[in-house]
Amino acid sequence: MSKKNAFYAQSGGVTAVINASACGVIEAARENQDKIGKVYAGLNGILGALREELIDVSQESVEDIAALRHTPSGAFGSCRYKLKSLEENRAEYERLIEVFKAHDIGYFFYNGGGDSADTCLKVSQLSETMGYPIQAIHIPKTVDNDLPLTDNCPGFGSVAKYVAVSTKEAAMDVASMCATSTKVFILEVMGRHAGWIAAAGALAQEEEGDAPHIILFPEVAFDKEKFLAKVQKTVDEKGYCVIVASEGAQYEDGTFLADAGTTDAFGHKQLGGVAPTLANMIKSELGLKYHWALADYLQRAARHIASATDVEHAYAVGRAAVEMAAAGKNAIMPAIIRAEGEEYSWSIAEAPLSEVANVEKFMPKEYISEDGFGITEAGREYLLPLIQGEDYPPYKNGVPQYAKLKKQLVEKKLDTEFKS
Repeated sequence: MSKKNAFYAQSGGVTAVINASACGVIEAARENQDKIGKVYAGLNGILGALREELIDVSQESVEDIAALRHTPSGAFGSCRYKLKSLEENRAEYERLIEVFKAHDIGYFFYNGGGDSADTCLKVSQLSETMGYPIQAIHIPKTVDNDLPLTDNCPGFGSVAKYVAVSTKEAAMDVASMCATSTKVFILEVMGRHAGWIAAAGALAQEEEGDAPHIILFPEVAFDKEKFLAKVQKTVDEKGYCVIVASEGAQYEDGTFLADAGTTDAFGHKQLGGVAPTLANMIKSELGLKYHWALADYLQRAARHIASATDVEHAYAVGRAAVEMAAAGKNAIMPAIIRAEGEEYSWSIAEAPLSEVANVEKFMPKEYISEDGFGITEAGREYLLPLIQGEDYPPYKNGVPQYAKLKKQLVEKKLDTEFKS
């Protein structure tokens, strides 16, 4: 039986280290040429497969592939495109299998979050019934850190490091000016349903009472009176107050503080900015001078301050995905398993996609402080190892140097075009 080709795609919001996973996939595939033929990458994620826009990765140099390890964003292009359910639109999945069959693809590596895991699982199942089985391996990636069965998600550690550092530096700025200027500073971070990123702001604290003084988690119902009282008390005692707020902060009834009234491509509520919402609340109720900032894309693109641990995780799950596929495994995800003991160590294990797809992992209650505005020592012990180590990219003329790929497309083989 001739060896099959592989297809790799990046999905959803990118991270500072998703390309390290791509590097791991491609380098491992090149080392397994007895079982894996060519590697194709989807131009703009899964849309690349649906549109038959496949990048021939063999045209990229060894040096450029290696440079992906220190390059942010999605080198092959990502997309926010959710395939419908099999019942709603079986044709989309059949189109994927058609394209894979036309290009002799037998391995599908999908690098993303929960929706990507679901797609992987469905492709694996449907391809079997269509008589063209695909080995589908999901590669974990999400800054939200909300995938189950894995200790953490590649991409999160670097965002956590960025948020901790930014909180520390901004807090020092505010503290130095609070006597005559800003009294309250709010940093809004990502995290729609899970407060992992907001929790990372607490790693800026070195002593009790250090900033951030308030963290708002989606897992803790927002109490306006309690919040405002804490802000005023902190300003009275310290002269200033620093807040890290998750974009998904919500009231007890589940309404987001910043619900914009629209939805995105995945059907998720679009959020209009929790920081300005809180700032207006503080101004109108307390009359305090404030400033707010959005970490926004900066938090997930900041490769210059990536966590070395995160880079290692991302590269390792990419390599492991290929090794698992070469060993005949299917419908699984390489998961990071934390070993017990004081010294942080980890390994890779197999997680079944049936238990990963469409499951969100939230902050455990034991990680959130009793007042709901901070983290516990257990939370700190979980988070701290994930931001350890520096892995700086090479610099030239004072700025980082990142990989630029050729992204040469292969010739299309199908007569039909995909219509979304």
